[in-house]
Amino acid sequence: MRDWKTSFRALWIAEFIAITGFQTSNPILPLYLGELGLSDPQAVYWWTGAINSSAAIALAVFAPIWGAVADGYGRRLMLLRAMVGGTILVGLMAFAREPWQILALKTLQGCVTGTVAAATVLTASIVPAKEAGYRLGLLQMAVFLGNSAGPLFGGVVADLAGARFTFLATSALLAFSVYIVLTRVEEKFTPKPKSKSLLRNALPDFSVLAKSPALASLLFVTFSVQLANMVVGPIIPLIVKELAGGGAGIASLSGLIIAASSMAGALAAVVVGKISARLGYGRALLLCLGGAFVFYLPQGLVRSPYALLALRVGSGFFLGGTMPSVNALIASLCDRDKQGSTYGLSASVSSAGGAIGPALGAVVATSAGNAAVFYATSAILALTGLAVGAGVRARAKGPHGGSADGAPTGGAPA
Repeated sequence: MRDWKTSFRALWIAEFIAITGFQTSNPILPLYLGELGLSDPQAVYWWTGAINSSAAIALAVFAPIWGAVADGYGRRLMLLRAMVGGTILVGLMAFAREPWQILALKTLQGCVTGTVAAATVLTASIVPAKEAGYRLGLLQMAVFLGNSAGPLFGGVVADLAGARFTFLATSALLAFSVYIVLTRVEEKFTPKPKSKSLLRNALPDFSVLAKSPALASLLFVTFSVQLANMVVGPIIPLIVKELAGGGAGIASLSGLIIAASSMAGALAAVVVGKISARLGYGRALLLCLGGAFVFYLPQGLVRSPYALLALRVGSGFFLGGTMPSVNALIASLCDRDKQGSTYGLSASVSSAGGAIGPALGAVVATSAGNAAVFYATSAILALTGLAVGAGVRARAKGPHGGSADGAPTGGAPA
């Protein structure tokens, strides 16, 4: 029997490889649609938004279901389900001939994948409670590092071998992550099915919200952060193409910008994870939202892809600092045997933000221009920051300001 540290290290590597794989192909989607015959820019915007939104909607619907199944049948099994599903479906995208085929496969991908949520709940299950905050921060770092390496690798692959080949590269990376989890990760959690009915075990469990109202605040923050991130993210290649005036190497340059932003987020996951407990989770969250707003607002004014690169590093750092605190708080507020259901709900609202974000970004870009998507994102961050700030001030003034470790006691998000 391996100790939990060995399993966690293998899980960290597997999740890093899986996210790298997904991000190898995701950022070049607008360029791939061009290869499939879409020449009208507005059509590319529309299909990009529809494809990303459909996948996120499917993930939002199925994440609580898979979370409930994880509590009944095991968390490791759910991670394997997500990785195997991704291996098959993303590989099939390499053989698509029409945009609707990508839309269908992406929707199915949203139904069966969700490795981040599965890896998060598995981490919370295998590590000791006192290590949860730090280890969840490290897992978030793996996600950001994968988000950094994937676009850069995918951009190079797309420029050298074509966008279609990147989907095969993603499938290969996901298959390798499956092998690591199968051979190196062990789970000590004992599943407790509620009945013999798989259908009943798959029903989402919303009772965790009634037992801990503070969870609703954390879910609101999760939704807002993902919404803000996805308004701009899927159309970065198109924005870079406009700023660069066309030409060769657009995929590589887009990958570099996305990778640098995610690398900054990976750094933040460790830095903020270390200081947030001392500073207070609410204050750390407010600082990160404010910093992201400051760096997002001027992105609408840039005229060079390299100026955009510098500002994306700043906004990526502060956005990356939000989720480690949120995930650690979720782990502290829910029962251990309900973690699958709780993180399933978190993944669901995150995916809802991910579904609305690309559609909102496509609408804003086509109606008001590319610069407007940055202003829309800034507005979302500002409103979320105001809500968090109000919650922090209310607890500071009240007779029972919060728990000793800075956890919210209810009310506004923190």
